[in-house]
Amino acid sequence: MRTEGEAKPLALMGAAPRILVIQAPYYRTVVEGMRLGAERALAPLNAEVEVAEVAGAFELPAALRLALEAQGVEDGPQWDGFLVLGCVVKGETDHYDFICQAVCKGIMDISTETGAPIGFGLLTVDTLAQAEARSADDQHNKGIECAAAVVGQIKLARLWGLQ
Repeated sequence: MRTEGEAKPLALMGAAPRILVIQAPYYRTVVEGMRLGAERALAPLNAEVEVAEVAGAFELPAALRLALEAQGVEDGPQWDGFLVLGCVVKGETDHYDFICQAVCKGIMDISTETGAPIGFGLLTVDTLAQAEARSADDQHNKGIECAAAVVGQIKLARLWGLQ
């Protein structure tokens, strides 16, 4: 029996999904923690997970766009869904606000333009301790939530005959 706050196991009809994780590992332990949480959540589906790293959070939308364009190339990779993971910790300048807004808008624009199944996991936090709490090996891991989101989107795509 599940306890309050515990994620229910993911389920998906059809073939095991292929998931591309695009991650910005500036805060490596945080991002790796989220990715490992996502991989644990996807394990019951026998998901094939591929990881691509980018320099920083700002590069996440462009990398997602490149991955989607690669799907259109003959014999190119075919992913069922995408997880976008990163972390931005607030500092003393406006840089935080600009990066967070740009990345969120970039990913949302791609999502609405393409309908691609995306799990969005950019932590935007005030402190590193907050990020660590959201990437720990427990039920509060945001990577688990991202995995659930992308599986939900893949379910819809398959239901509606898009995959």
